[in-house]
Amino acid sequence: MIVYDHEIISLGSRGSLNVDRAIAEFRSGRPVLLRDNNRLVLTLSAELADEALVRGLNVLARGAGHLVLSAARLRRLGAKGRGESGAFVLPAIDLDRIETLALKIDARVDAPIAPASPHDEAALELARLSLVLPAVIVVPVTEADIASEPLVEVALAAINGYRAEQAASLRIAGRAPVPLEGAPETEFVVFRGGEGLRDQVAIVVGRPDLDSAVPVRLHSACLTGDLFGSLKCDCGDQLRETVRWMAENRGGILLYLDQEGRGNGISNKMRAYRLQSRGWDTYDADEVLGFDLDQRHFDFAATMLKHLGVSRIVALTNNPQKIGAIEAAGIEVAASQRVLGRPNVHNVRYLASKRDRAGHFIDMKALSGIFPA
Repeated sequence: MIVYDHEIISLGSRGSLNVDRAIAEFRSGRPVLLRDNNRLVLTLSAELADEALVRGLNVLARGAGHLVLSAARLRRLGAKGRGESGAFVLPAIDLDRIETLALKIDARVDAPIAPASPHDEAALELARLSLVLPAVIVVPVTEADIASEPLVEVALAAINGYRAEQAASLRIAGRAPVPLEGAPETEFVVFRGGEGLRDQVAIVVGRPDLDSAVPVRLHSACLTGDLFGSLKCDCGDQLRETVRWMAENRGGILLYLDQEGRGNGISNKMRAYRLQSRGWDTYDADEVLGFDLDQRHFDFAATMLKHLGVSRIVALTNNPQKIGAIEAAGIEVAASQRVLGRPNVHNVRYLASKRDRAGHFIDMKALSGIFPA
């Protein structure tokens, strides 16, 4: 362990460290070895596979390799009503077929879909943690097959328990006053951990009363909206309006969470934006890429609040999922309050989709009256 400014930062368990290493390997397009008891498989990101790797995998696979896809992607391929991930057998690991099934917009199911095994599910979870598409190649191997290969190995249990362990081990890494325009009395508190080697930030505005319900917003990072003022969403408006409101109303806490693109990552967010530019709804675009409505988790946000001495909040959000998640993680939600953004010709469909498909509390008529397009 390391002591920093009187805070203790844990280096984590060996299983967690192995997952960290596996994430780095997976994002680099290298195969990772998954172990559960005596069963071993190699897994590789389908989108990052190249010809040289595939040639080697074909030798190891001996016709037993398979492509694992999420339930969302399978539904887009024509497996209507599919609620579970599944696998396509790969008699040969064919990159063209893999690309078609995993990435092509107009692709359809071309073979029977087998149920996903625990190893398959762990491989998909590794892909999600690595912020690549949830499409993986899985090849069963033996100890003899990989004896001479310098592979990162990780246990299924470590992958499946990684998010919870990261949330439990979250610690403050540093904090400092950072005066903001319109909110000069503001402190930034940086937490080490959360998910996938990413730091998280709590912005404490003013002097919130910790003995009362503290106004809190869980704000997922949005590079395009928060920093560049994108008109495609309402994120930047919500961020700045929240800080302004807290400064004028005795303070509060904004948790700035590294969950770009509803937890899918910036590269997948841009892929979804590309599809939206061609007419797809925001959630349909994510489903084409293999993602469900929302990939985010908020248990580590509750841990951040507990470290700050907060046990009871007023949730500043339009998203009922956030309220339910924070309550499930042990934080009392005494009340909730809407956070309005400005509708415009570029984001009105996005706002309506959040209302109609994800149940967000958005009154489009009221918004239009307050903020004319």
